[in-house]
This record gives sequence, structure tokens and C-alpha cells, in this order.
Amino acid sequence: MEQLFSKLKEYLHMDAEIPFEEFSDYYKQVISKLNGGFSEFDRRSCLQARYICAIVQANADSRAKRSKANAKAYKKMAAKCAFWLDAINYRLVKEGLSQAEIEQALAAISEEVDAQPA
Repeated sequence: MEQLFSKLKEYLHMDAEIPFEEFSDYYKQVISKLNGGFSEFDRRSCLQARYICAIVQANADSRAKRSKANAKAYKKMAAKCAFWLDAINYRLVKEGLSQAEIEQALAAISEEVDAQPA
């Protein structure tokens, strides 16, 4: 998850929007990692994955509104990320974190992303 998180930081510090193909490829890598290893994630990986899914979902929603050609694909990406957001959140709560603690941890990750260029 660390590699995908580093790549997200790089994307978030870019001035230009990445093309559909690159966005789609990144999304597929994230979903593949979640499908293949989510049960082995430690708490930090879960929080990173939740942060990544939130960012990808927000971007996919935004792009779906602006891109007629790829709107359907972006909507599917956003829906899948929403599913994973819920699943990750459920697991973190089940493991003993409150919603406030999850939000606090995500805020800390956001500060880390803002503070450190990739």
C-alpha cells in the first residue's frame, strides 16, 4: 500500500490532471491490491487505503461530471471506491477504532500529504 500511497502523493502535488488511461491504471492497481491482500493489511495500510479510496472516489465523481466519453467508467470507479471505503471503515471500527479516531488518523495522513511533496 505504501507504493500506491507514494504515487497518490505525487499525483496530488501535480498541477495538471492525469489522463483517463493513467487514472484508470492507478485505480485498477488500488483495487487489485485491496482484492488481493486486504485481510493482511495492518492498521496503517487500512488507513492509507481508506484515504486513497476517498481521493480516487472524489476525483472519479468530479471527472464523471466533466467527461461525457468516460463518465460511465468514472461512475463505476467511484462506486467501487465507495464500497471499499465502507468495507475499510467497518473493519477499522470492528478492530476498536471509533469514527472520531478514524477521522483524526485520516486528518493526520492528509497533513502528511500536504507537508511532503512526493
